[in-house]
Amino acid sequence: MKSIKMALCCATLIAAFFMITACSPEVGSEDWCQMMKDKAKGDWTANEAADFTRYCIFPSNDK
Repeated sequence: MKSIKMALCCATLIAAFFMITACSPEVGSEDWCQMMKDKAKGDWTANEAADFTRYCIFPSNDK
Protein backbone atom coordinates (compact mmCIF):
# COMPACT_ATOMS: atom_id res chain seq x y z
CA MET A 1 0.00 0.00 0.00
CA LYS A 2 2.86 2.35 0.83
CA SER A 3 4.48 1.83 -2.59
CA ILE A 4 1.17 2.55 -4.36
CA LYS A 5 0.84 5.86 -2.51
CA MET A 6 4.44 6.74 -3.40
CA ALA A 7 3.91 5.90 -7.08
CA LEU A 8 0.68 7.90 -7.19
CA CYS A 9 2.37 10.87 -5.53
CA CYS A 10 5.28 10.77 -8.01
CA ALA A 11 2.91 10.49 -10.98
CA THR A 12 0.91 13.47 -9.71
CA LEU A 13 4.03 15.60 -9.29
CA ILE A 14 5.31 14.70 -12.75
CA ALA A 15 1.92 15.48 -14.32
CA ALA A 16 1.76 18.83 -12.49
CA PHE A 17 5.25 19.72 -13.69
CA PHE A 18 4.35 19.07 -17.32
CA MET A 19 1.08 20.99 -17.06
CA ILE A 20 2.84 24.03 -15.60
CA THR A 21 5.67 24.11 -18.14
CA ALA A 22 3.36 23.51 -21.09
CA CYS A 23 1.44 26.71 -20.36
CA SER A 24 4.39 29.07 -20.71
CA PRO A 25 5.22 30.48 -24.13
CA GLU A 26 8.74 29.97 -25.42
CA VAL A 27 11.17 32.69 -24.36
CA GLY A 28 11.64 35.12 -27.22
CA SER A 29 8.39 34.28 -29.01
CA GLU A 30 5.87 37.01 -29.86
CA ASP A 31 3.51 35.59 -27.22
CA TRP A 32 6.26 35.70 -24.62
CA CYS A 33 7.13 39.32 -25.50
CA GLN A 34 3.47 40.30 -25.17
CA MET A 35 3.17 38.45 -21.86
CA MET A 36 6.20 40.34 -20.54
CA LYS A 37 4.80 43.69 -21.74
CA ASP A 38 1.61 42.95 -19.78
CA LYS A 39 3.51 41.85 -16.65
CA ALA A 40 4.37 44.52 -14.05
CA LYS A 41 7.99 45.59 -14.55
CA GLY A 42 8.65 45.25 -10.81
CA ASP A 43 7.82 41.53 -11.04
CA TRP A 44 10.45 40.79 -13.70
CA THR A 45 13.54 38.82 -12.76
CA ALA A 46 16.96 39.95 -13.97
CA ASN A 47 17.00 37.06 -16.47
CA GLU A 48 13.55 38.01 -17.82
CA ALA A 49 14.67 41.62 -18.28
CA ALA A 50 17.80 40.51 -20.13
CA ASP A 51 15.82 38.12 -22.34
CA PHE A 52 13.20 40.79 -23.05
CA THR A 53 15.91 43.20 -24.15
CA ARG A 54 17.60 40.53 -26.26
CA TYR A 55 14.53 39.11 -27.98
CA CYS A 56 11.90 41.87 -27.94
CA ILE A 57 13.78 45.18 -28.10
CA PHE A 58 16.90 44.21 -30.08
CA PRO A 59 15.80 41.03 -31.88
CA SER A 60 18.19 39.24 -34.18
CA ASN A 61 17.27 37.15 -37.19
CA ASP A 62 18.88 33.97 -35.81
CA LYS A 63 15.92 32.80 -33.67
